[in-house]
Amino acid sequence: MSTVLIHPAYFGPVSQYAVISQYDKIVFENEDNYQKQTHRNRMYIYDANGKLLLNIPIKHKSTLTERNSDGHQRYKDVLIDNSFEWQKQHWRALKASYQTSPFFEFYEDELIPLYENQYEYLMEFNYECQNFVFDALGIEPDITKTEEYFRHPKEMHNGRHLIAAKNNFNFDSERYAQVFEPKHGFINNLSILDLIFNLGPQSLEFLENQKLPDFTF
Repeated sequence: MSTVLIHPAYFGPVSQYAVISQYDKIVFENEDNYQKQTHRNRMYIYDANGKLLLNIPIKHKSTLTERNSDGHQRYKDVLIDNSFEWQKQHWRALKASYQTSPFFEFYEDELIPLYENQYEYLMEFNYECQNFVFDALGIEPDITKTEEYFRHPKEMHNGRHLIAAKNNFNFDSERYAQVFEPKHGFINNLSILDLIFNLGPQSLEFLENQKLPDFTF
């Protein structure tokens, strides 16, 4: 049985779900430190002007009492800053970008509660996003969550680095039809939502046939 260690993400990229679809067991990292500029709180979609970043604002803890012994925040402790109307902004962006896609309306009713209900913790919200994707793909992965942090995990492939948002790790997916492709061309490795809204029930088969991104074991 093949096992991979990855992070829960904000509607992570196609590459992450290609990994999930091709491994027998998924272990989610719950005990690491939060890092900026990752798919923990950002995703990329395709809008009329090309690639668009959607970012969840978080509350930055600055005092020593708010951080752990090494001066960092744990990912699981990171709070969403709901003083910004980010949910309304993100939903408007998704609707504007994908309302003409083949399957947006099919998934809309299941997706919209994530942008109407308020969440306190980033990780909690990301797991809810993950559940939506699993339902949309029609999969029930064998999932566990870490209870302590291991710098060098054993007996599993270490895919934690795939959470970085500015590196595709040599992942080039096959092309699929995108709403604005005639205008800007195909954009690789966007949020999994881009794939789901465009391919619908065919998304899982697509993911299972992709060459996986590079791993560092």
